[in-house]
Amino acid sequence: MTEASCYHCGQSIPDDVDLQVTIADQPRAMCCYGCQAVAQSIVDNGLQDYYRSRDALPESPREAMPAVLEQLALFDHVEFQKSFVKELGANEREASLLLEGITCAACIWLNEQHVGRLPGVTGVDINYATRRARVRWDESRIKLSDILAAIAAIGYRAYPYDAAKNEEISRKERRDALWRLWVAGFGMMQVMMYAYPVYIADGDMSSDIESLMRWASLVLTLPVIFYSSAPFFRNAWRDLRLRRVGMDVPVALGVGSAFLASCWATLVQAGEVYFDSVTMFIFFLLGGRYLEMTARQKAVSVTEALAKLLPTFAQRMLGFPSDRSLEQCVVGELRPGDHVLVRPGEIIPADGQVVEGVSCANEALLTGESRPVPKSPGDSVTGGAVNAESPLIVRVDKVGEETRLSAIVQLMERAAAEKPRIVEMADRIASYFVATLLAVAVLVAVGWYLVDPSKALWITVSVLVVTCPCALSLATPIALTVAAGALAKDGLLVTRGHAIETLARATHFVFDKTGTLTTGHMRLLDTRVFADLGAGDCLALAAALEQASEHPVAKAIRRAAGEYLHDPSMVFSEPGQGIEGEIGGRRYRIGRPDYALQASGGVLPDAAVDWLESGDTVVALADDRGCLALFRIGDELREEAAALIAELHRVGKRVVLLTGDAPAVAQRVAGELGIEDVRAGVTPQGKHDCVTALQAAGAVVAMVGDGVNDAPVLAQAQVSIAMGGGAQLARTQSDFVLLSENLDHLRSGLRRARRALRVIRQNLWWSFAYNFVALPLAIAGYVTPWLAGIGMSASSLLVVLNSLRIQREEN
Repeated sequence: MTEASCYHCGQSIPDDVDLQVTIADQPRAMCCYGCQAVAQSIVDNGLQDYYRSRDALPESPREAMPAVLEQLALFDHVEFQKSFVKELGANEREASLLLEGITCAACIWLNEQHVGRLPGVTGVDINYATRRARVRWDESRIKLSDILAAIAAIGYRAYPYDAAKNEEISRKERRDALWRLWVAGFGMMQVMMYAYPVYIADGDMSSDIESLMRWASLVLTLPVIFYSSAPFFRNAWRDLRLRRVGMDVPVALGVGSAFLASCWATLVQAGEVYFDSVTMFIFFLLGGRYLEMTARQKAVSVTEALAKLLPTFAQRMLGFPSDRSLEQCVVGELRPGDHVLVRPGEIIPADGQVVEGVSCANEALLTGESRPVPKSPGDSVTGGAVNAESPLIVRVDKVGEETRLSAIVQLMERAAAEKPRIVEMADRIASYFVATLLAVAVLVAVGWYLVDPSKALWITVSVLVVTCPCALSLATPIALTVAAGALAKDGLLVTRGHAIETLARATHFVFDKTGTLTTGHMRLLDTRVFADLGAGDCLALAAALEQASEHPVAKAIRRAAGEYLHDPSMVFSEPGQGIEGEIGGRRYRIGRPDYALQASGGVLPDAAVDWLESGDTVVALADDRGCLALFRIGDELREEAAALIAELHRVGKRVVLLTGDAPAVAQRVAGELGIEDVRAGVTPQGKHDCVTALQAAGAVVAMVGDGVNDAPVLAQAQVSIAMGGGAQLARTQSDFVLLSENLDHLRSGLRRARRALRVIRQNLWWSFAYNFVALPLAIAGYVTPWLAGIGMSASSLLVVLNSLRIQREEN
């Protein structure tokens, strides 16, 4: 019996798949939903002749689709859209796309303006550094294929975003850029070899030899013009055709006019030629753009690494625990309740819980925490973490969009798609600057033509080239992209576009207490003994009585005691009060002081009064003779909290402790950390009102919190940081998520955000200063075209290299 194959792509059809499409009045078998979607689209669009006319099966599903449908039927199919389109409402959709052909900030502006004006498009945001686009539209008014066709109409291509496609496009960009750079460099060297003898001859060279040199230079310049610099002319023509001015317009005008003038001078054997300057300028400009592209791709590597973190396959145990046989399956086929085997060195395929095995998980890419995290039965694990030591059997709890990794990637995508105000301002300035530059170039050309026609051309070319505002457009987005990647490595996830800039400018840092400055876990803080027994003996008795309880206080006592040395009998628990039991023939009670002392009729020692006023939980251990010991239980302070508060004070920030806990507890925590402004016993609405009052007084508030009751105040603050283990609502309202919950990472993140703001300011000042100095020099004739090319490329490269400094650690 022959194995059934897909009518569309020719691949074999799995036994459990039964999908069909009627083609030419006959049902045809399909191997997957993707092929079914494409085939149905071909039929629906009346293109069934495709199947009759093809002479071979395609090599891949991508080639299985007629080119005309790539941006029409397929992208409108519901099944195909599942991987990259989200439903925001009844008709509103949002797609995550990857744009090919972006070369400068003007390209971003052009696409946003062009697509944003389409009827039915409700929003479009494009990130320059990542080339990622987030497009929202009304499905009832416009189709996704219409949007993609509009993008293609202005010379760009859009794809559904996926990490593999992004890497493929990045490799293609690097390869093409290197080839163009190599051709320009080779041409430049050869042209200089012919231009140099003419320069040193200083008019003594015979006319026929000089003519030969010119023609040789022209021939060698042709590949540089028509291949290496082709993107400049193509982009400039697109901008002019659409009546817009981009960064490549002045470059194309300068290069084109110098080349055409040189061609004319070669033909008529009169005047100056600038082939050497043209080739040199193109080489330096391409070199600068290649280095900028490499730096940009490196800067976004953290985001791309996260997107590619999950493995493709998993080892599923269908009959666990009775049957431990393994079946390899695609990770996308896993469902909650499945059990998977994760061997040492393998990536955990989904969020779940360890049911068997003891090991460590490396979660560095997810949380920024470099130390492996111990894992044993009952512990939760995160998809994307690496199992470091021993095999683990994991029960799958969350898959797909529900996993923590997916949430992290979505938040990073949201931040990348949003454009901060400072970037929008720089883009507007750059677009106006280009238009002004063209006007200045016309005036310079006319002026020099009247003064000295022989200099008019090359001075105008220099003006066009030297002041092209590429550095200005790069100054802010490249710095923010580098900063976001570096912060993600530290475990501080940026979820909003404005977050880094606002965090650096924050004047007041407001902290919640529980789960933020403290771990949120109860622990034994102190023990006081009022009997002949030692503190360890009293703790062992208390742990024995509490061994069956799941109360947080009981767990804190058991953790402090370690091993249980006693086995109580006749144990009785009174909810909300405590536990009574018999150990060694004697009755003991543990719990609230009044309950524990009730049997003996005793009173609480005077030395315990200060504990009761501290606000911590006080537990008494007593027997029939009276109080034996008191245990003070409280929330554990994070080890890094004191260093963070000290750092904030050192840089002149105001710190506020804002908590719903009792004043005594809040004052104790504040005293240990050195916080003077304490506001305790505050309701969620009270927290919101407190932050609003600070803002009304002119404060830029950064709120650090955890939990559902912190969501309103996190949303109110100018910038908010949520702990990674906090409630989902708090995380989605925040601008940062501290994935590692390590406050040292927040401290380093604050330093990096301040450094990023300094770098942005340096970049902007350098860009303005460069143009302020270069423009008069070029107008005066002190800058040659090749020197203008070096200056423009160097200014852009300096901005990129300066931004990369953000990645460095700073003590």
